[in-house]
Amino acid sequence: MHQHRQEEGQTPTTGTAGTLQRIFDYSARADPYPLYAELRKTPVARQEDGSYVISTYREITDILNDPHLSSDLRNLSRPLPSAEEGATSSFIHMDPPEHDRLRRMAMRHFGPPHTPGLVTGLEGFLTATVGSLIDNLAGKEQIDVVDDFAFPLPVTVICNLLGVPREDEPRFHLWVNDIMNSIDYNPETDPKEKLDKGVQARKDLRQCLGELVEQRHGRPGDGLLSRLANDDGPDGRMADAEIVATARLLLIAGHETIVNLITNGMLTLLRHPQVPQRLRDEPDLVVPLVEELLRYEPSVHIIPWRPAYSDITVADTVIPKGSRIMLMLASGNRDPDRFHDPDRFDPDRRDNQHLGFGSGIHLCFGGPLARRETQIALTELVRRLDRPRLVADPPPYRPSPVLRGPIHLDIKQGDG
Repeated sequence: MHQHRQEEGQTPTTGTAGTLQRIFDYSARADPYPLYAELRKTPVARQEDGSYVISTYREITDILNDPHLSSDLRNLSRPLPSAEEGATSSFIHMDPPEHDRLRRMAMRHFGPPHTPGLVTGLEGFLTATVGSLIDNLAGKEQIDVVDDFAFPLPVTVICNLLGVPREDEPRFHLWVNDIMNSIDYNPETDPKEKLDKGVQARKDLRQCLGELVEQRHGRPGDGLLSRLANDDGPDGRMADAEIVATARLLLIAGHETIVNLITNGMLTLLRHPQVPQRLRDEPDLVVPLVEELLRYEPSVHIIPWRPAYSDITVADTVIPKGSRIMLMLASGNRDPDRFHDPDRFDPDRRDNQHLGFGSGIHLCFGGPLARRETQIALTELVRRLDRPRLVADPPPYRPSPVLRGPIHLDIKQGDG
């Protein structure tokens, strides 16, 4: 955390700075939840650098639905560098009215009311893809749920959704792998090649998607790229650069969240051995089970920045215009003022309005697909793996405290 001298007249800093630094430290990655409980003692906490950390469910939900909150980096008083200089932003980094226009245009081809059967139409493909990956695990005494299953699955699914030719799919797997590695880049310990490969992969991915969009003009087809390239809806037609940005958002953001959700889910099930047996006996349990996973072990723990358009009052604290606001989603999901016995994994939990997909106008627009993909994946893993058990608990985690999940999840199966 960058330190800045406190300016006169501003809200005094609270004692949460040390707690936040401990959350960001890798030693907390396996279990940050006790530290989140410490944070919640001060729902809105000003840090020494002038940023604000919000950690309680009600306050997080209120501010995510506040029209004075921005998602545009340019509205920060101290702007952050963009991850992709020169690239068109996706609507996740935009505010109304541009955000609303682009999201509406994407949703026309991604879900109800215009395309109500998209996710159900993918059911057969999802089941076949999951089955094929599990077929490859048969007879192996030890498997890595991340490398052998959770990592390749979402790339395959999203390439199919976009209409990427099958012969191009291996390149997409390599690009996503390099981009994911670069997100966790640590200049103190990692070779610069790791970062450079990520930068090059982003450029190559943009170029390939741009070429595919250009080829789709005048050739309506089933893939999302084709639909967006040929749609003249009420809001007009998306520019090619906007289609590429939307496809990148689906591919990268969708990949990160689903890998973590499946892996965190399998880890949680193996820690609660009575639940997999219930799932085998009651397949419909998977629907509330995945909702509980989105609360109990979400993929996205932190929204690391949101700026304020103007002064915002949250829990009697005035947050000045342009301040950086950090939203601790996973902390809100364990808030005892909102959820009964929040540290207990309960697949029968009712009234489970979690923050696993955020809230407000930026609620994850790929949520329905992520849910169904995870439901099928966990159901089939539990049904088909042979007496799976953890090799190490806790497993090694990715460095990121924002996108938290195991970097490997080694499991033994069979009699070995």
